Amino acid sequence: MTLQYIVWNVQPEIFSIADDVWLVGGLAVRWYGLLFASSFIFGYILMQKLFKNEGIPIKVLDELSTYMIIFTVLGARLGHCLFYEPAYYLANPMEILMVWEGGLASHGAAVGILIGLYVFSRKQKKPYIWILDRIVIVVALAGFFIRTGNLMNSEIFGDITTLPWGFYFKNYYDPSYGTDPRHPTQIYEALSYLAIFLFLFRYYWSRKGVMKPGMIFGYFLTFLWSVRFFIEFIKVPQVGFEESMTLNMGQWLSIPFVIAGLLILYWGSKQEPLKLKQ
Repeated sequence: MTLQYIVWNVQPEIFSIADDVWLVGGLAVRWYGLLFASSFIFGYILMQKLFKNEGIPIKVLDELSTYMIIFTVLGARLGHCLFYEPAYYLANPMEILMVWEGGLASHGAAVGILIGLYVFSRKQKKPYIWILDRIVIVVALAGFFIRTGNLMNSEIFGDITTLPWGFYFKNYYDPSYGTDPRHPTQIYEALSYLAIFLFLFRYYWSRKGVMKPGMIFGYFLTFLWSVRFFIEFIKVPQVGFEESMTLNMGQWLSIPFVIAGLLILYWGSKQEPLKLKQ
């Protein structure tokens, strides 16, 4: 009899260098880190294409990339610490800096990105909605890379399932986990984010030089956070207090983003189209 599920036995480390006299503590290259970095590399390439299309100097993109890296990491880390485990991290504030130990929240990253882009738009004297409409295209693609990284780490998976594509995450180190197959929610989210990226990317290029402000940003918020809201129903709670909640923390944090997306779509539909070319 064949197993009715998939055994996921991928190691989170691509390779490692053992501790030696030259490298105290050793060195490990992990899939998650590679995929996280890839999200910025491919994002830069795509934004370069968009900026070139609109005649924006490359130095502006370099500055934007710096803002994105700093505010994304800060927002994601602080979001996890304050939304999911505030008591622990307030009691151990130095551990907030230990990003390499895991704990990045997409909702926190979203807030960090919004703040960073606002600072950037003020400095560049460009409309805030202008940069939001462009950056979310690559943010959706980044979501695909990051959830794939979660898959390689065997983390943030779903509830027990009897479906034939259920995953048994062999490298998840928790004695209470058992051997029951789980929903591979990392794959569900990754493919959803990839589809959203393709839609937004096509939408941008189909405007043929003119586009109503706010439409791409509105579609992004509505689609991405709706996906996140519904997939949360079959995900294992990240922290203990969520087990007693009708809607978990991720769902409550997603609702404002969905509402904002719908409002922005309505507002954008009433605006006059703007030329993309400078």
